[in-house]
Amino acid sequence: MPLKHSFPPIVSPDARLLVLGSLPGDRSLAAQRYYAHPQNQFWQLLSPVVGRDLVALAYDDRLAVLREHRVALWDVIGSASRPGSTDAAINDIKGNDIAGLVATLPHLRAIAFNGGTALKQGMKLLGRDFIGPEIVALPSSSPLHTVGIAAKQPAWSALAAFLLGPPA
Repeated sequence: MPLKHSFPPIVSPDARLLVLGSLPGDRSLAAQRYYAHPQNQFWQLLSPVVGRDLVALAYDDRLAVLREHRVALWDVIGSASRPGSTDAAINDIKGNDIAGLVATLPHLRAIAFNGGTALKQGMKLLGRDFIGPEIVALPSSSPLHTVGIAAKQPAWSALAAFLLGPPA
């Protein structure tokens, strides 16, 4: 089975929030865009955090809004084998250098993990003794995580607090 690879990070040096997914699904890989599956709720869930309707924007404009609001985006898994798009089927994981990226972001206030697989793999990469920005576990934006968007939104909306105020 061929390896699937994550995308480069979307990041600016003044990022305050880093949102980490697991590994792009097949629809995202085909489109070469983060969260491209039309049923993935990522852009809907993040819209209130930045105060803009990200769903209504073109993809490049979405990324520009994230940078403008000091939100960075990446995946914890750099490459893995996986039939389809289900996180449960991920094997042969090679992680991204999350700790290396975090070390380059002096204003970072929080690392938010989009779903359980991202959290589990991300914490392995950061290590048990990680000291740094606050860790936030988010309910997955994936359509496979069948909890409704209304139940997920409060946890996601709480991310806005990390973007407020003067520079850290």
